[in-house]
Amino acid sequence: MKYSYKLSDAIHILTYLIVYQEGDLSSRAIANSIETNSSAVRGLMVDLKRAGIINTQQGSSEPTLSRPADQITMFDVYQAINMDHDLIHVDPKTNPNCIVGSNIQDTLNEVYQNVEQAAFRSMAETTIQEIIDGVLQRESQK
Repeated sequence: MKYSYKLSDAIHILTYLIVYQEGDLSSRAIANSIETNSSAVRGLMVDLKRAGIINTQQGSSEPTLSRPADQITMFDVYQAINMDHDLIHVDPKTNPNCIVGSNIQDTLNEVYQNVEQAAFRSMAETTIQEIIDGVLQRESQK
């Protein structure tokens, strides 16, 4: 099973922009922090810019948050990135001739909707500033 790290990487980018706001904010420097390639960072930054979360100028490597970090939530970022937006997935291939196989998908879809709604509420209550604070707190404890 392949996992998408786009949400994690997008939050990483936003956190990096604040922590290193006086440093190198090029996609190459950010990619080095994430251990990915610059084009992946640029792609996520396009999504974040399109959603109004960051400001960028062509030819400049000085991206900024478009509003304070305590006004950007994880859910804002989740909605901004271009990815499959189902947190959890039901196996679409089950045996329709089995009691479990013929009913599990609809049953799990209901349960998963409730789980996703709870996760989305939590994401909407968690700000990027809280993530930044957590990163800096952990660094100060080293």
